[in-house]
Amino acid sequence: MSDDNGKKKLSRRDFLKLAGLAGPGSVLLSAGPLAAADAEAPKGPQATQVPVRPFGKTGVNVAMLALGGMFDIASNQLLLKQALRWGVTYWDTADCYEGGNGEVGFGQFFKKYPETRKTVFLVTKSDRRDPQGLSELLEQSLRKLNTDYIDLYFVHGTKSINELNNDTKVWAEKAKSQGKIKFFGFSAHNNMEDQMQAAAKLGWIDGLMVSYNFRLMRTDKMRAAVDACTKAGIGLTAMKTQGGGPVSVESEAELEMAGRFMKRGFTDGQAKLKAIWENPHIASICSQMPNMSLLMANVAAALDRTRLSAADIEAMDLYAAQTRTGYCAGCTAICEPAVNAPVPVGDIMRSLMYYHSYGDAELARATFSSIPPEIRDGLADVDYSRAEALCPQNLRIGELVKKAASILV
Repeated sequence: MSDDNGKKKLSRRDFLKLAGLAGPGSVLLSAGPLAAADAEAPKGPQATQVPVRPFGKTGVNVAMLALGGMFDIASNQLLLKQALRWGVTYWDTADCYEGGNGEVGFGQFFKKYPETRKTVFLVTKSDRRDPQGLSELLEQSLRKLNTDYIDLYFVHGTKSINELNNDTKVWAEKAKSQGKIKFFGFSAHNNMEDQMQAAAKLGWIDGLMVSYNFRLMRTDKMRAAVDACTKAGIGLTAMKTQGGGPVSVESEAELEMAGRFMKRGFTDGQAKLKAIWENPHIASICSQMPNMSLLMANVAAALDRTRLSAADIEAMDLYAAQTRTGYCAGCTAICEPAVNAPVPVGDIMRSLMYYHSYGDAELARATFSSIPPEIRDGLADVDYSRAEALCPQNLRIGELVKKAASILV
């Protein structure tokens, strides 16, 4: 089947097969090709390729689906190979993922298949902010990744634009001149909109990775932030795109979400991705895809051209409204100053998200344990009432913090 431009269009039947939704055996259709693929590195364009989009004003086009490297990359080399075959050529990792083994896993692949490096838009991140720390971690990342350059280098998980300064700019310009990085930016789980607006004014940020999903994307504040970055030529990558995880069965809106999209041939998770891709200013979605089934489902969503209807969007909005008290929107500039102790509320909420929504207890505990022990030990004694009163999501912050303290030790 072809579209009006003569390009190959995925049929509904092919889409369901690729997504593993056409029956219990459909996922197994990939077993033969994958086994044969192990003999050599990916070569040339394939029939099923994830579309690309411009990444800001960089002049580079990136795959609109990115592989998030927060899993055991070293043991999933075949998945990397298949990701390339399907056009998932934007790979994301960080110095700290999997205790540093995320970078090692990608580096293992590039060492075995060095010709693939030039096809991958490679992103990694630094947990250090000072120039010396940035340099040390960049050199470490280059060694682990078996490469001599990084396409996009991020400062990892900023909470405020004040974590960057003119020293950061000078460092980024030097790293670019040395050919060690091509582009520079930062990632943000918290206070995304304020940081995006500030980045748009700096003039030297090439790309951002921010929490962005069906819950956040329609607020006036986020719309304005995306517009500002677009006008500034900043490439945008969305993360945390599931907005708290898969639907459950606790409300009519949740049942409506799941049932509506399954009837149309895709899951609620795929629908959430498609809602983000409706915005052409989002260059890519970064998704953690630690197994072939999830990779297949997300690639299928990227290839399928079915547009969400007005009724679909309305169902999402209703679901978001009815479940808002269970989702932290990352606006920690509101809640954290209102707590009479240095409690990183955002990090704690993110730990709970990893535990409940991702089903990743190890990552949840690692995130929670990064909080200094003297703060963790006193979490139950802190008064969260003022923070709860100010929370736009009406989160029961005190209850959630105490829950994290009890299950993530």
